[in-house]
Amino acid sequence: MITNRNRPVEMGRALCAFMLVVLVYAAAGCSGWKVTTESSDLLPRYTVRSMVLVPFSSIATPQVRDQGSPVVSTPQSISQHDMFSTILSDAEPPPKQVAAVSASAAERVTQLFWKHLQSRKGLHMVPLGDSAKVAATDGVLAKAKPEAVAAAVARSFKADAALVGYVSMYQERVGSRLGANPTAAVGFEVKVVSTDGQVLWVGNYYERQRPLIEDVIGFIQRSGMFVTAEELAEYGVDELMKEFPFGGAKGK
Repeated sequence: MITNRNRPVEMGRALCAFMLVVLVYAAAGCSGWKVTTESSDLLPRYTVRSMVLVPFSSIATPQVRDQGSPVVSTPQSISQHDMFSTILSDAEPPPKQVAAVSASAAERVTQLFWKHLQSRKGLHMVPLGDSAKVAATDGVLAKAKPEAVAAAVARSFKADAALVGYVSMYQERVGSRLGANPTAAVGFEVKVVSTDGQVLWVGNYYERQRPLIEDVIGFIQRSGMFVTAEELAEYGVDELMKEFPFGGAKGK
């Protein structure tokens, strides 16, 4: 009788491969959608060759600070309409600590978008300093909704549209690249608004970095390290700009 001595090894390898596939799919389900975008049905009617970037704002209401809980809760100041389904929220843990989103976080995200926008082919950008002055000095705009502010600033520079956004979460990690608790968390929303007030495109990003067992793909993307809030913000902007429908990416 001839026995296959390699069968246990082959079965072990097959089992490992199967478990890896299951783990990857489970991780994808747990991590949720980090980036979502949506274009208006009316977008084809508009021609956007020039744009204004309105400096981002930050949520003034303090947000529940993530303290390492496995449950990720939607920031309480954001409605489900504004922040699509980017966060899995099965339960809202009792708030233990709150942290306001700093103005510096909004400035950092603004600069990240500016870096991308000014390199877009076929898209003329109004100097950021000029648009910031108009948005800051007009007292009427300070009381208006973001979409109205964006449209007004775009009209003032005779641009086709304006990009406006806010930062809803910007929590730095506590720890190092080898271990952090809580991990970094970043969230923001961006809209492109035409001069007549029509929202042409919306992009959302929210992520709290998860450990390997919860987000295999994301953890591998970051070389198995716990990143900073700034690195998460850079990732979110990069991913959103891949779906940006105005102008062309550099090199294309």
